[in-house]
Formats: sequence, structure tokens, C-alpha cells
Amino acid sequence: MKLTLTEFLTLDGVSQGPGSPEEDTSDGFTRGGWFVPHLDEEFVRLAATWLGEADAFLFGRRTYVNFARDWPKITDPDDPFAGILNGLPKYVASHSLTKADWNPTTILSQDVPAQVAELKRQPGRELQIHGSAQLAQSLLAAGLIDTLRLVIAPVVVGHGRRLFPDGGAPAGLRLLSNETTPGGLAVHIYESAGLPEYGTYGADA
Repeated sequence: MKLTLTEFLTLDGVSQGPGSPEEDTSDGFTRGGWFVPHLDEEFVRLAATWLGEADAFLFGRRTYVNFARDWPKITDPDDPFAGILNGLPKYVASHSLTKADWNPTTILSQDVPAQVAELKRQPGRELQIHGSAQLAQSLLAAGLIDTLRLVIAPVVVGHGRRLFPDGGAPAGLRLLSNETTPGGLAVHIYESAGLPEYGTYGADA
């Protein structure tokens, strides 16, 4: 399977709490919900298309707990996301969870990069990460993420956890496509391209 990451970001790179002010208030974060005002039908269509490529999901603990609390309550057969999220196999990377009731779920608690590498060797289309920025950082550093779908909202929140923090591992990316939605979301899709390349600008460059 290909490992893909879908991440919502602000213009200043924050990935924390896109869905509501109460979604993630850790470290005193009070500016959650910044993504919601920019949702529109075009983005919902895009997101449903991406979700339709999944054969399994991979989450960090915090994102898993939030999803496991909310998505099983959505039973509308016409919802474009709930049936897929609730029905497909899920994996959660956590050293603290002892049980995971959002079935079917498997807890990955040992060498997570090695276990994810093994999952990628299984047949299938996409193993998808949604949110879970800290997990994504570690897997990007390990060279395991194949595709990044970054959805950037036109907002600056000023503080919060970032997908690419200072001191993070360097990574080269290759742009595959980009588009914007009527609500102002900028959608950039990249594939991993190893380490970054560097050069010097000059007259002979």
C-alpha cells in the first residue's frame, strides 16, 4: 500500500485544532476551528474522492481518540465519509492506549516505523493518515510517506503545533498538482523526493 498524508494547515503552518475550538486545546491552544469557515462543496467532493482511495487508516493517539468518539455516531448512509471511516481497518500508533473500541482497530505500540513499513508491504491502494501531525513528522523523517495532500486555509493563527516544526527532518518534495476551492482553500499534492536539493543563485546558475 502507498502511505498518504492529508493535513489541514494555516498559512503559518499550524495543524492543531482545525475542526473546532474544543478539538485540541493542549498547550493552551485557544484558536481551534480555523478551517471550518473555508469549507465548501468542492472541498468535500475532493476529500470524498481521496477517502475513496483508502484501504486502511493510520492515526496518532490524539486524532484516533477524537475520531473514535465522533465518527461512530454518524450513521447517515448518505454521509460521504462515515461509512468508509467506520468500516475499514484502522491502526493507531500509541504507547499508552491499551484498548481501541472503534472496530476494526489494531494498536501499534512497539517499533512504529517498522510496523508501518510492514503494513506498506501488504497489497492494497492507500494507507491513509489524516491529521496526526506528530506521527506524520516521524514517518516523514523515516522516509515512509509517499504522498502529502496539504490543504492550506487562508488564515494566520499565530501559535499552535506545526506540521513542520523547527528542528524537523529535512525532506524533498515534488509537486504533483495544485488547485484552489471557492472557499479559499489551497490544495497542494506532493510526492516524496528524498532529501532536499540545494544550490547557489548567481549569473551562471
